[in-house]
Amino acid sequence: MTNRTKLQLEEAFKKLLLEKPFHKVTIKDLTDACYLSRMSFYYHFQDLYDLTEWILIEDAKKALNEKKDYAHWKEGLENIFEAVYENKPFILNVYHDISKDQIEKVLFKLVHGLIESIVEERSIETNLNEQQKNFIAYFYKYGFVGIMLDWIEKGMDENYNEIVDDLEKTVHGTIDLSIKNFTNNKK
Repeated sequence: MTNRTKLQLEEAFKKLLLEKPFHKVTIKDLTDACYLSRMSFYYHFQDLYDLTEWILIEDAKKALNEKKDYAHWKEGLENIFEAVYENKPFILNVYHDISKDQIEKVLFKLVHGLIESIVEERSIETNLNEQQKNFIAYFYKYGFVGIMLDWIEKGMDENYNEIVDDLEKTVHGTIDLSIKNFTNNKK
């Protein structure tokens, strides 16, 4: 029942955001659309920002769907782009109306998890410490999310598959090279 209520709120919220900007949607609008009480909303979420973050995280988790290893990272990244694109009106409304910070925060968390698992996998038989692994993951995370944020800022009109192909060409072999450079240059 709990998850069903959250999904019901998500669906209604996305529909409302097709009709009006984020800052004009109220919790009353949302609960009326779902035929729920305001208390039902507050049982699950603190406010609309909390609901927005939950939606972004849940959609992104579904998109990654265990594609967090070296062999499937490109597919995982394509899935994230696709999930963002499929929710284009919602994403653009949130991005332009409230702040890109919330979308950045979720994308950073997701992409960091993707890159972190790849760096972990590729550095298994090395003596890289956690700080070095994190540095590599952060470096790539900021690049990937920066590209995605530029795409969102421009209205998501460019074909995201081409963007991911270009990312793949750009970073092909570079994570392994970064790991090698860290292991060869021990201080």
